[in-house]
Amino acid sequence: MPDSPASPDAAASPDAAASPDAADSGNENAVGAAQMQGFGPQRQRDIYLAGVAGSAPVVPTDFGVLAEQARRHMSAEAWAYIAGGAGRGQTMANNEAAFARRQILPRMLRDLGQRNGSVTVLGQRWASPFFACPIGVLEMVHPDGDRVVARAAAACGVPLILSNQASAPMEAVSAASSAAKPDALRWFQLYWSKSNELVESFVQRAEACGCQAIVVTLDTTLLGWRTADLNLAWLPFLRGMGIAQYTSDPVFQKLLARNAFADENPAPRNINASSIAVLLAQLRRHPGSWWANLRSGEATKAVQLFTRIYSRPTLEWSDLRFLRERTRLPILLKGIQHPDDARKALDHGVQGLVVSNHGGRQVDGAIAALDALPGVLEAVRGNAPVLLDSGLRSGADAFKALALGADAVGIGRPFAYALALAGQAGVEALFQNFQAEFDLTMGLSGCRNREEILPQMLAEMLADM
Repeated sequence: MPDSPASPDAAASPDAAASPDAADSGNENAVGAAQMQGFGPQRQRDIYLAGVAGSAPVVPTDFGVLAEQARRHMSAEAWAYIAGGAGRGQTMANNEAAFARRQILPRMLRDLGQRNGSVTVLGQRWASPFFACPIGVLEMVHPDGDRVVARAAAACGVPLILSNQASAPMEAVSAASSAAKPDALRWFQLYWSKSNELVESFVQRAEACGCQAIVVTLDTTLLGWRTADLNLAWLPFLRGMGIAQYTSDPVFQKLLARNAFADENPAPRNINASSIAVLLAQLRRHPGSWWANLRSGEATKAVQLFTRIYSRPTLEWSDLRFLRERTRLPILLKGIQHPDDARKALDHGVQGLVVSNHGGRQVDGAIAALDALPGVLEAVRGNAPVLLDSGLRSGADAFKALALGADAVGIGRPFAYALALAGQAGVEALFQNFQAEFDLTMGLSGCRNREEILPQMLAEMLADM
């Protein structure tokens, strides 16, 4: 991914993460040996041997069971926010259907005793093709969700995209990542605010805390019609959740002090038990003491300012120049789905693309990310890495995306569900399961490395007429 010369955790295999000796070695030779032996068989062995002692897997290995168990552990509001999509959920369904339509054509007798599932992105070698997608407001799932996921990703050698809507400042999340693995790879997701001064501050902070690329999310300049949230009339940001990047930022504090972007027609306030509960939630989450926040009113003012400036609907291609002039880091655009947008991105000096429809959370009835991938790849013609997220539910799905040409794939909702069930241990187990299934799928399909995962490994099932 980023332009750092050091390999990111290329190697921390799932098994290495569990082994102190392997973790201490921290060198690519040890990693390579683990990769050659294969993540998959070792992971299976660990699970089955634990079963002999009466221990079940930390989290279910089947996505459907994982999701159902997570739903029972989460509040209705958390489930709506994490699991819900736009409108009737058609884009979410399209995402999964696109993976189901592609069928793997295994090849036989190809000497699969040694396999290496590593990939190279922006000149850096990753142990596996997975990265952790940015998911906001993880405190709805776990009280320290952002740091927990950062530690788990680092332990498993999974690059992490820090969320712009995290519940902990990027510096704290980066520190947790580095504490788990000093050279852990992380990027920063940027929502382009209405304040360019704030955008610049976010980017400077991301550079300072060790993020190695900026991922600009383009598909959320407006909030999608998310029916599950709307039916509950519940938005976490209004309770002070998921805005820690803002309340920890000096530029945001300056905007707050001068009452910038003031609402000329503020909504009338209704004081009742519910609104008081919301106020208390804001006071608990805002920096500083509860009593000082109550007296100053800053907690509520911060939430109001955030809602007015968090995203910029007027963003245009020409605005990318502003960002390019303010960071030395690679810039990737997330949310690209149309080939023409891919070409424009390269014309504007972008270093990479993430084909994504935000997990089906923004536009209902949109093209599946996997279906959009071939057109974007044709437009890019190998001149920049193309990553993919949205709809990935297994290691086999990752194999399909790589066969179509993706350079790496993002895990989203699955790790949030694992977080809900078992905290850091659950997220680590989830990443390890995806890595193991990818290794096994690669081998059982007749491929020894990423270079052998080619389009001819897939057949596409035609939809019923």
